[in-house]
Amino acid sequence: MTEPTETAGSAGVDDAADANDTADAVGANDANGVAADAADAVDPERLDGEAAARSGVYALLATLFDEPDEALYARLDAGEVHRICRELVAASGLAVDPPDLTVADDHETLCARFNDLFTVGYAEYTDRTDGSLDSEGPPVSLYGSSYRPDASWNDVNLDLARAYEYFGLGIDQSARDNHDYLPYQLEFAGYLSRREADGSSGAGRARLDFHDRHLRVVADGVADRVAEESGTGLYGELAAFLARFVAADQTALAERFEGGDGG
Repeated sequence: MTEPTETAGSAGVDDAADANDTADAVGANDANGVAADAADAVDPERLDGEAAARSGVYALLATLFDEPDEALYARLDAGEVHRICRELVAASGLAVDPPDLTVADDHETLCARFNDLFTVGYAEYTDRTDGSLDSEGPPVSLYGSSYRPDASWNDVNLDLARAYEYFGLGIDQSARDNHDYLPYQLEFAGYLSRREADGSSGAGRARLDFHDRHLRVVADGVADRVAEESGTGLYGELAAFLARFVAADQTALAERFEGGDGG
């Protein structure tokens, strides 16, 4: 198992663009922390173009669900991310409307929107005589366990850790977060799509199981909570697209392997 060689930001856009260009070709996304085995290369002669494009979409989503650095903002502002996403969705084989990823906000405002939605919580002292503190997290959690009242935090993260480890993946120790962090889950979905694109046996079934157990739940949860907020801008588009893309991918896999609709 190797550690990631890239940092979060516009790297995932490069991965997504690479997926589009070879498939055009699949980009391995290690931008936020789930590291793939370096030996797991794609053979262009055996590439499944639709699976490659889906991998690119997941790579792009993993990068966009993080606070945008200046390089990523420049590509959003130039319309490059919007274009790449539309091309990937068109090549994915899924009947999904692409999001509008153009931005009217400046970089500072876009970062503020991200932080207000996903990182800034609330806290106040309710009784200063004993120091008790009333606090809550941000309006929209990016952690899968927040949407799993049926399971404990430990159970959710342990299940994900085992899934990552089964495929030889791990969390970047330099930027370690919980295994249920949405960008990590998106990277894992992209990795499984990349494996499927290269003809790896069982990768499609593994991705369906991952959707059923984890990604569909958090995708729907994030979309629902973002829809309840005002002034979401780019992130309203992004969250709604996340939910419909994951649902479409899950349904397509379920029809292929189970003859069902994926829930």
